[in-house]
Amino acid sequence: MRKMVEFRDVVKNYKIGSQIIRANDNVSFEVYEGELCVIVGPSGAGKTTILNVLGGMDTIDEGQIIVDGKDISKLSLKELTLYRRYDVGFVFQFYNLMPQLTALENVEIAKEITKSKLDPMDILEQVGLKERANNFPSQLSGGEQQRVSIARAIAKNAKILLCDEPTGALDFEIGKQVLKLLASISKNHNKTVIIVTHNQAITEIANRVIQIRDGKVSRIIVNDHPKDIDEVMW
Repeated sequence: MRKMVEFRDVVKNYKIGSQIIRANDNVSFEVYEGELCVIVGPSGAGKTTILNVLGGMDTIDEGQIIVDGKDISKLSLKELTLYRRYDVGFVFQFYNLMPQLTALENVEIAKEITKSKLDPMDILEQVGLKERANNFPSQLSGGEQQRVSIARAIAKNAKILLCDEPTGALDFEIGKQVLKLLASISKNHNKTVIIVTHNQAITEIANRVIQIRDGKVSRIIVNDHPKDIDEVMW
């Protein structure tokens, strides 16, 4: 398997007044192409900081972040913009859809800013929303809006898909549908999907689990036989 993501002794500090907060403290791990990886830990553990620096939304103070052989920690601001545009898809807890655009138009936005050749209507069909393509976000349920958000991320045809608490605003059954979709993207399309969550139960569906506590990696678990999401309860 090809190594898609590697953190090497990553340090990220934040300054709050005169105090220095170390959000990531010599974090090291790796994730391979096609894996579904769950980064789990309590609030304030540093997991969202990992997602932010991996997504090119923030820079690190020490260490290296290698994505598909490229050290993104050495990129200029302009290069980071291109990295975010072409190499990374984002799915957030709150869907960040444009309310004045239809589901299809929200997906088409992503296609306009990338080199992707993927067809937005085909992608909406993949996520089960072909019949809702002309509906506005206000006409969609929370689960449907999250699936539009995922479709928009897929449309970029990015190397990695980063998901920050993607089921956090959804009920159990709809959350399971969303996780099933993310697992399918990883397994059937060989995409690297990384989910950041505080929900320990979700780790059972992952190929790789990275546990974070107090800014450090406390444990890494490789699971050769992940559970199907229908077997998981939380």
